[in-house]
Parts: sequence; structure tokens; C-alpha cells
Amino acid sequence: MTSAPLGEALRAVDAAGWRVTVLDLTGVTDRAGLMDRCVSALGLPDWFGRNWDALADCLGDPEWGPADPGRLLVVGGWQGYAAARPDEWRAAQEILTEAAGRRGSGAALSVVLALEAPPGADTALG
Repeated sequence: MTSAPLGEALRAVDAAGWRVTVLDLTGVTDRAGLMDRCVSALGLPDWFGRNWDALADCLGDPEWGPADPGRLLVVGGWQGYAAARPDEWRAAQEILTEAAGRRGSGAALSVVLALEAPPGADTALG
């Protein structure tokens, strides 16, 4: 399967004014790897504590969180991590679900779990 349809969808979301962030978890096998990938892909602040509570706090922080009118977080390459660490993956999903359910000042955060490979960092938007 090609990532062309995903890339086209991301460009359309970007054209609508949303900020698009791609979190590629390909090769991640544990929570430390997930947290490292979150730091680099999401540009999390120095105070990020690399634990579940800190991730939830950062995703809800207006400085990082939903942009106006919104932010789309595309999570790709997650299947290997989900298989290797199902309990950790459930915790990550709960945090992402909670963050996506928050609304502040009209801005929204949406999270998509991509079934195909996410576009490379060079094609990620915003």
C-alpha cells in the first residue's frame, strides 16, 4: 500500500489551516522509545518528564496542544509497538483519546492511527 492517499489527505488538512504533526513509531519497542519519538516529533518542552502523566500534560498544554483551528496528530508505524507492549500501547491510546477529547478556545486536536506507513519527516507538514 502506498502512502500517497495519506499524503494527499494531510495536504488537504494543512490547506484547511490545521497544523499536521506526524508521529512515526516504526521500530519503537518500549515506552522509552515511544517517549523519545514523542519528544522529537512533537517538539515537546524541556520540562517533559518522559512518563505517561507528563505526556498527557504536554498534549493538553495550550503551548503545544491544539492549534487554531486545530491540529491533526497522525500516528503511524504503531503496530509493532502495540504487539510488543500491548499494556503500554493501551495506556498511550488512552492518553491520545483523552487529549483528542479536550476542546479549548474552539481549537481541536484530532488523532489518527494510520494503517499505512506515514510520510517521511521530509514530507510532514507543519
